[in-house]
Amino acid sequence: MPTPALSLQHVSEFAADVRESLTKPGQRELPSKYLYDEVGSALFEAICVLPEYGLTRADTRLLKEYSAEIVGRLPSPLRVAELGSGSGKKTRWILEALSRRQITYYYPIEISPHALAALEKELAQIDMVSVVGYEQPYLEGLRSVAEGRGDRDHVLVLFLGSTIGNFDREAGDLFLRDVRATLRPGDALLLGTDLEKAVELQLLAYDDPAGVTAAFNLNVLARINRELGADFDLASFRHEARWNYADRRIEMHLRSTCRQSACIPAANLRIVLNEDETIWTESSHKYKAEEIPEMAERAGFRCDAQWIDEEWPFAQNLLLAE
Repeated sequence: MPTPALSLQHVSEFAADVRESLTKPGQRELPSKYLYDEVGSALFEAICVLPEYGLTRADTRLLKEYSAEIVGRLPSPLRVAELGSGSGKKTRWILEALSRRQITYYYPIEISPHALAALEKELAQIDMVSVVGYEQPYLEGLRSVAEGRGDRDHVLVLFLGSTIGNFDREAGDLFLRDVRATLRPGDALLLGTDLEKAVELQLLAYDDPAGVTAAFNLNVLARINRELGADFDLASFRHEARWNYADRRIEMHLRSTCRQSACIPAANLRIVLNEDETIWTESSHKYKAEEIPEMAERAGFRCDAQWIDEEWPFAQNLLLAE
């Protein structure tokens, strides 16, 4: 049965999302945000240091090398809000660059309380930086930050890694427009985007030989078992990463290795999966560098600067609210 420590609201929302996603006609799905409980977040941190997963190192290299230049392009005083902050390790470079010129208020926005706790340990010791976490969805947390700022304060939104790639392209445009609607002219968004590269490299990044990504993917079913009282047999599923050529994205699936059923009491749901039927758990869209300014313009931003890592094609894009 559901873990007693979980709130009724959490269980209710989780169950409703699982029911809606698993009963979609044609292709069963699970929302990717549920990959990141305490176990999932720890597994993702492990993925980030795998030799096959170059994205995080590229993201970090660019922030380490160009953080002073990024900050130098922005006005003061500046408040920093980060969407999906994780443990905050990469963010340190931006905050340290800012702390050399001003007292900085940093607002990590994260649905995982465990990630927020890890972040506070990671970043609380930086001089001139005050950390105030928001355990909220992205846009809700960003609105809280924007509404609490002073008249002279500007906001820098960080959306690092390649989380924008988890959105379908139309949904990504809509999300960026929603972010822009929360900001004032002169505010900024630092957007990380993973760029297209050899398909073989991309598939290895999402299906590593050590099986860490497989464990990360399977954990979403284990989480449903733990929190919603389900009875998924994890041994009867296989992790699968595939490249969708038409949509230019990596897809992660869980493939059923036999005909089987699963009961999810909290969702009042029983499903039957055929052999080789899959549950689609995450997408990661890849971009061309020249697409980003066009995407920014559609959302009401101007791409002020772009930095690209040469070792693992990845871009940091500084977008200014028009």
